[in-house]
Amino acid sequence: MSKISKDILLCGVGGQGTVLASKLIAAAAMLEGNTVHSAETIGMAQRGGSVTSHVRIGDRAFSPLIPGGSADLMLAFEPAEAVRNLGYLKQDGAVIVNSVTVKPVTESLADTGYDGKKELEYLKKKCGCVIVVDASELCREFGSSKFFNTAILGVAVGTGKTGLDRNSVLSEIENRVPERFREVNKKAFLKGERIGEEYAVK
Repeated sequence: MSKISKDILLCGVGGQGTVLASKLIAAAAMLEGNTVHSAETIGMAQRGGSVTSHVRIGDRAFSPLIPGGSADLMLAFEPAEAVRNLGYLKQDGAVIVNSVTVKPVTESLADTGYDGKKELEYLKKKCGCVIVVDASELCREFGSSKFFNTAILGVAVGTGKTGLDRNSVLSEIENRVPERFREVNKKAFLKGERIGEEYAVK
């Protein structure tokens, strides 16, 4: 397998599985013989706090943190988090974003009307490539949106924008996901991959 050079940013909120998704990307890239640096920045150490994961693949990366304006790809598990982290994305970078919002504590206390639509429109105006995925729809057959992390990873691999081979990712799902969740995570990944492949040929 050929070496790749990619900076991939994952962002979301606590409890969405962003860290597992980043670890799967990093492990799959290393399995293919690439040098990988990765780091997580967790705004609040609790469910619902902002979580950002940096994965840098390739020999050109000397630091685990992606510099501003350098990310090739952003996997955003939540629309507002995508907008918040947009400064990391390079000018011709791509965004794969979940359309389903995770309302912050402030929204729970006072109805601010946040539904993510303005954020998605903003992303479409600012970015050349935005792929919007509905986590609820994508994960309905699996009974829970907690499998969205492997599904969105499948979308990313299916588009070809990660440079990773599907079998490497599936192998790491086998290695890193608890046995009772392994098969459903593989199915979620493969379903996401098919969606990504559809976008790739548009």
